[in-house]
Amino acid sequence: MNNTLQLDIGQYSSAGLKAENQDSCGSRVPSGPPLELKGAAFAIADGISSSAVSAIASETAVKSFLDDYYCTSDGWSVQSSVTQVLKATNAWLYGQTRQSPYRYDKDKGYVCTFSGAIFRGMEAHLFHVGDSRIYRLRRGSLEQLTHDHRQWVGEGRSYLSRALGVTPHIEADYQRLTLAVGDVFILTTDGVHESLAQAELAGHLKRRDSDLSDIARTLVDTALANGSTDNLTVQLVRITGLPDATPQLIEPIEKLPLPPLLKSGDLFDGYRIEREIHASSRSHVYLAYDQASDTRVVLKTPSIDLSDDPAYLERLLMEEWVARRVNSVHVVRAAATHRPRHYLYTAMELVDGQNLRQWMTDHPNPDLETVRGIVEQVAKGLQALHRAEILHQDVRPENLMISPAGTVTLIDLGSARVSGIAASYRVNHPESDAATAGETGAQILGTALYSAPEYFLGDLGSPRSDLFSLAVLTYHLLSGEFPYGTRVARCTTQAAQHKLGYRSVLNETRAIPAWIDAALKKALHINPLRRHEALSEFVRELRYPNPEYIHATRPPLMERYPVRFWQSVSGILLLIIVYLLNLIGTTT
Repeated sequence: MNNTLQLDIGQYSSAGLKAENQDSCGSRVPSGPPLELKGAAFAIADGISSSAVSAIASETAVKSFLDDYYCTSDGWSVQSSVTQVLKATNAWLYGQTRQSPYRYDKDKGYVCTFSGAIFRGMEAHLFHVGDSRIYRLRRGSLEQLTHDHRQWVGEGRSYLSRALGVTPHIEADYQRLTLAVGDVFILTTDGVHESLAQAELAGHLKRRDSDLSDIARTLVDTALANGSTDNLTVQLVRITGLPDATPQLIEPIEKLPLPPLLKSGDLFDGYRIEREIHASSRSHVYLAYDQASDTRVVLKTPSIDLSDDPAYLERLLMEEWVARRVNSVHVVRAAATHRPRHYLYTAMELVDGQNLRQWMTDHPNPDLETVRGIVEQVAKGLQALHRAEILHQDVRPENLMISPAGTVTLIDLGSARVSGIAASYRVNHPESDAATAGETGAQILGTALYSAPEYFLGDLGSPRSDLFSLAVLTYHLLSGEFPYGTRVARCTTQAAQHKLGYRSVLNETRAIPAWIDAALKKALHINPLRRHEALSEFVRELRYPNPEYIHATRPPLMERYPVRFWQSVSGILLLIIVYLLNLIGTTT
């Protein structure tokens, strides 16, 4: 009895006659539960020859596919997982082109073709964009499974009609096939299949006595001998064993059953529930013991009332993907996967300590140095998210944990937005004012008191939006108040926002330098373009005075040198009096 997918693999890539190899390929075949739950992944990408940076594009596409797919939630189907990964990768490539000197010339940007395959259980899931190809050899018959996305405009002249990085949105072809022992899947770039007839390709693959890597190299050498002038890459996968049955994972999110209400002592999907941590109309959060890993985790289950809201359920599962994509001690981690999931929920590692709101209750007047330490750690967590093209969008005390040792961790990623993936669901926390995003009427993702003004205009936000939220948190830690009170949420037009006035954090009861207030004022500017360019700049200005602020906030001469000031004023007045007396004496 065989319960494991078994594969033989081989690959070979060559620059051919060109100076640089702009192709990229890679594979990942995990063992144990990850192979059963997520399967084995293979990918191939081909940069366009007109671009000097397309090698970066193809390498990024393959690496992102192999890394990010295994970070996606086990509750997502293979199709949903890969679709989200490709959207995020496409958005990054497109964004890089827009920031480059070639922003108006897509043929010189970060563009590549892509073909990927996931083999899981008894099925193959194929994804394709561009003119790289996937073939299948079954019982001696070779079949091309993908369609070239190439538009011909004349004899010998054509262009790619679809590729990664060309447009802000991407649509990849998808196929789901049943596997059979002996199937061979072939992934090639055009440097191979345009110089190698299918009969010739099939003939080499029928040599079962040869190693697949040797066959891949032979195919490349043959294409070169046939006159190929492009980069050449071949990836081969042979199915040598299949499990007795595909794991019983319910793939569509809307069909994954919602957990029941849980209580202390309940056994649930391999966990023992210890207690409920938090409950709201949207979700229930539990402290649980994972019997397989002998660890305590935090489970979040959706409210039964939201069972008919697939957008919310997708956002819930997105939390695990975000947590797995980011590696930072200041961002909560997703719990390790050990077994198939039978209900829709998220599992995160337990972060010891108390949330920052409770800490603020216990420490109502923290000193400036303590506030700096907290803010610097939150900024590091946000920077880790931003490097992965993720916005947190809900920085507030309730979403921050501080350990007994003083380590601060972002724990709630339910409002995070991954670049390239539309925020189809928006949530307004009970702690926030009722607010909409401009004329769209969509509710904002975060908490109104901490949300950047641009969200209330319907903007998607940027890293400077997270900066604004961090600055609000800093202001609140120092003063217990908010820089604009509750007025930001009610200003849903630019005209209304321009009337808002920043309230200085300084008063006679707070020993805060004026240059700190100046740094906060800049970070909290209503216009995101007037804020600091980076989180690191804001954090530095909280610790080291910006010379511009020192000059701008320098006290008047009367406050700096009061004795000299009044002596000078008295002297000037005396001279005036003498002058007037002389003037009177002269006239009389």
